[in-house]
Amino acid sequence: MEERYNRNRIYVRPDEQKMIKNYRILLGGAGIGSIIAECALRFGFENITIVDGDVVEQSNLNRQNYLMSDIGKLKAETLKERLLAINPEANIMAINVFIDKNNAEELVKDMDIAVNALDFKSEIPFVFDEWCRKYNVPVIHPYNIGWGGLVFVVKPDGIQLTNFSRDPKNFELRLVEHITNYFKFWVQPKPWIEKLVMQFKNEKSVLSPPQLSVASWIAGGLVTNIMFWIATGQEVKRYPKFYLSSIIDDRN
Repeated sequence: MEERYNRNRIYVRPDEQKMIKNYRILLGGAGIGSIIAECALRFGFENITIVDGDVVEQSNLNRQNYLMSDIGKLKAETLKERLLAINPEANIMAINVFIDKNNAEELVKDMDIAVNALDFKSEIPFVFDEWCRKYNVPVIHPYNIGWGGLVFVVKPDGIQLTNFSRDPKNFELRLVEHITNYFKFWVQPKPWIEKLVMQFKNEKSVLSPPQLSVASWIAGGLVTNIMFWIATGQEVKRYPKFYLSSIIDDRN
């Protein structure tokens, strides 16, 4: 195992480390995707394509992988520079465009796995998943729910998120509500998530959902772990099952 990844030993076999090096990752969105990208790169995924047409804003700095000096710069290009500063030998591509109906197919068709970190402001996240399904590309959906990271894995031959809803309006909120109902009726209630949903719905202004750095880093770790399992041919839970990690229910 090369020196860069020597501390991965025992957890990751040398053949697995080689296996993931050129595994082709597509990051659709460089918001929470910026955290995922660095975690994945440090783990050993060295072939990452970042697609986002947005620029860095000050409101991103509480949870995304950017600096004050990055404000106003293109997210994808800025993230590429950061990743190459960590590993100059990595194959990092930045595509400074928003994903849409016209470019989604071309972007996903040669990938091994995709991260759908797109905002549900239109049907584009669904279009993205549809093209991934057609090209047999597994898709990972990460969500920042403040004190916890929530991740869904959608396999090409499995149930799709469109089975839950095809309406992008408040999609993330409705999905989180669905999760709270699952815990309420089948496992153990998650009052902290229920309270979060209620408070957000009661806000009088039309604001973006509140998010914390805590959840971004938790989700980054979860997604990197999931990509490793998939890349090395191991089983993972798939939608409608999910991964949720937080210490808020286990603080004592």
